[in-house]
Amino acid sequence: MKIQLALDRLTEEKAFEVTAEAVDYIDWIEIGTGVIKEYGVQIVSEMKARYPHKVIVADMKTCDAGKHETEQALKGGADITTVMAFAADQTITDALAVAEKYGKRVMIDLLGVIKKADVKHVEALGAELVSLHFGKDMQKKGQMERSAFDLLRETPQLHVAVAGGINEKTLPGVVKHQPETVIIGSAITGSKAPGKMAARFQRMVKET
Repeated sequence: MKIQLALDRLTEEKAFEVTAEAVDYIDWIEIGTGVIKEYGVQIVSEMKARYPHKVIVADMKTCDAGKHETEQALKGGADITTVMAFAADQTITDALAVAEKYGKRVMIDLLGVIKKADVKHVEALGAELVSLHFGKDMQKKGQMERSAFDLLRETPQLHVAVAGGINEKTLPGVVKHQPETVIIGSAITGSKAPGKMAARFQRMVKET
């Protein structure tokens, strides 16, 4: 199981500082949507240059202009970029085609998806990597619902990452569903010792 470090709502300086402390204990580095909006795709390029051995995820949350935004992210140094599941089919297929061209990947963000048929549809379009995403506003209503994981029962071949308020308390409940990747943000980035916290999560993932 991989750990994806989500760098959200951080200054550029803080993003690189946290990554430097945590990098030995994580597998993928995600440049969050807000960070990209503030600093541009250039920060993706800088992160890839600094950590070429790590998988860099550009959380573009593309909703339209799939070809352009996917090229922008992948040419900028990302290994994976994100596209929203609710985007038009053409947006998704254009993004997937660009990723195939560059030998890289697209992660389809399932934020707001509540029907298994919609997940199956995304898979039929060619998706192989998805994110079961519990947004910030959803998190305010309580813990992750078990029913959300049921969305993926009919598409077991999909590679799954899980995101949304994961911390030491909620991680065991997520890990038991055996996603391939857990996306952890503020529990690490907001810690006074990001490196030690990332190491703790790495141990928990290995021991579960």
